[in-house]
Amino acid sequence: MQRHQINSQRNHEQGVIITLVAVFMLFAIGAMAAPSIDVVTLYTARSEAQLAADAAALAAARVLANSGATSDPTGTVLASAESSGSPAQRVATQVAEQNTIGGMNLTAPEVTVAFGGTNLPANPTVTVKVQTNLPTFFARIWGTKFVTVGASATAEAYNPGTSGSGAIPVAPVCVKPWLLPNMSPNSGAANPQIFDPASGAILDTNLLGWVTPTGAGGRLRTRCSITTLPTPGTPDCLPASNNTPAAWHYYPGTTDPATGSFPAPSATSCTGCAGFNNYQLSIAGCVQTPISCYSSAPPHPPPAQIINVDTTSTLNRDGETGTAVDVLTHWAAGGGDSVDVNAPPSPPFQFVAGGGNPIPGLAGNVVMVSDSLVTVPVIDTSTWPPATYPQVQIIGFVQLFLDPTAASPNGHMRTEVINLAGCGTGATGQPILGNGASPVAVRLISP
Repeated sequence: MQRHQINSQRNHEQGVIITLVAVFMLFAIGAMAAPSIDVVTLYTARSEAQLAADAAALAAARVLANSGATSDPTGTVLASAESSGSPAQRVATQVAEQNTIGGMNLTAPEVTVAFGGTNLPANPTVTVKVQTNLPTFFARIWGTKFVTVGASATAEAYNPGTSGSGAIPVAPVCVKPWLLPNMSPNSGAANPQIFDPASGAILDTNLLGWVTPTGAGGRLRTRCSITTLPTPGTPDCLPASNNTPAAWHYYPGTTDPATGSFPAPSATSCTGCAGFNNYQLSIAGCVQTPISCYSSAPPHPPPAQIINVDTTSTLNRDGETGTAVDVLTHWAAGGGDSVDVNAPPSPPFQFVAGGGNPIPGLAGNVVMVSDSLVTVPVIDTSTWPPATYPQVQIIGFVQLFLDPTAASPNGHMRTEVINLAGCGTGATGQPILGNGASPVAVRLISP
């Protein structure tokens, strides 16, 4: 009897020990699992913070690219961008606020924007830091109620024309097939060239913000190619003896894919383009294949700096251009965008959406980008015609704002110079892809 009681008590004690061990193991596993959950949440939030910082920095740098900051040798545009409440500051904050970290939206006080760079005003940078406090879950057991999560990113608005000889070239997209001679339309320019053909440096430092004078003179218009026979009675072609390069008279670039020149657009590249030829489609739409400016020394991988002038005879090239520009700028749909006249008459630029802007509800509001902003190649015309004509060499790009409201009936366009990016013949390396209509590339340089 006594032995039975002892065994029963021992069994009972063993059962209690097993229960205690099980409870202890649950507590130990829970104690290890709890911080693991918080750590995973923290790492996820850290990734979200980095994405928010990246997006905000890139957006602010794009504002700088479209404002003319990198083409202004005085640094006035960049100084304006650094001021409190500037468009670049606002856009960085607004983009960051659209992001969530740990399920919570960022707020303006949690976003810090700073501007910098080593070769100002060339290639300015924007650094965005985001930082917020997130509540913990299981870590509260040890008294930790909040953890700080943050990240930073730096983006650069890169312009090879202000980076010196041998700079990395750029390759923007949506480039229009208008080959502008390297000749400044600014009659008061100290230097008649836009870019230094070798280095790509901006020579006419007063061209930024230049507006086509009132009247027909100085408007952007077609120049006949050297092998195109003038067609009597057409507004495009001047006598053959006058087909030498002229400022703001562009040579149409060929859009024939067989030449390896401007890429041919698809038939669906834009709305309202029914019946357009390849040349018009390249204007009214956005051909996503990049066109670069960099050394033509062989071998040069595509897209190359060598472009072909279109030498086919066209009865009314300016008329085709004008029709395509109307579609591009949405003027026929109720009114194109415009440069903000309430802003200073010089850069930094901002734009006002017109009644034809395709984004609903945007008309009358200030916008940072516009379909009226186009990138146009500048070709080397130091020797004319070049030995390889109709092949010509791209040495830079100008960004223009097209004003179809002031276009003459024959398609000559009134323009405003928004940006300049030169490469020259000395640019080397893999081109940096551009962003939209701006020839000034925007890229993350950290992290």
